[in-house]
Amino acid sequence: MDIFHQDGKKSGFNIIKGDATKGHGGFGAGLVNLDNMSPIIIDVEAGTAEMDIGALHARSDLERRIRFSKDKADLQGGGKKYWLVWVNTQTTADGPYYDGAAACEMIINREIRRGYKILADHVQKMESALNGKVILDEMDARSKKALRDYLAQAAPEQWARANPELQKQLA
Repeated sequence: MDIFHQDGKKSGFNIIKGDATKGHGGFGAGLVNLDNMSPIIIDVEAGTAEMDIGALHARSDLERRIRFSKDKADLQGGGKKYWLVWVNTQTTADGPYYDGAAACEMIINREIRRGYKILADHVQKMESALNGKVILDEMDARSKKALRDYLAQAAPEQWARANPELQKQLA
């Protein structure tokens, strides 16, 4: 029996909202829940940050109509650098807080509609952020400041309760 094609319906790999199993642990158990994940895109040159939820499925405004490669040489020496930062939130009795964050590099050359990113790195960093890890060491100081300012302005109370390691790396 093919579990991905039951009753003629195709389910495949799902990224879901909420608990699809309703606690029964059967079919669909172990699917990834991204309810609390936010993709923040940092424009390195401009020093700005913005959230684009389309990035959860590699369909942010920035990524549309771009063919990506693992080889920077495909950019023909051009391109603009961005950081895609996966930020995960958790909730305690005190309220929500920023828990994990991990940054992935992207370079986009709009003129030739080509980009550089390593999808496996994006997936691993997303998982790390989901698990409460903070991996921002590759980012430059200006980009870290843009991220810190964005997070603090978007939800000051969450920033105040943020993971101490996140606050330390963005200090």
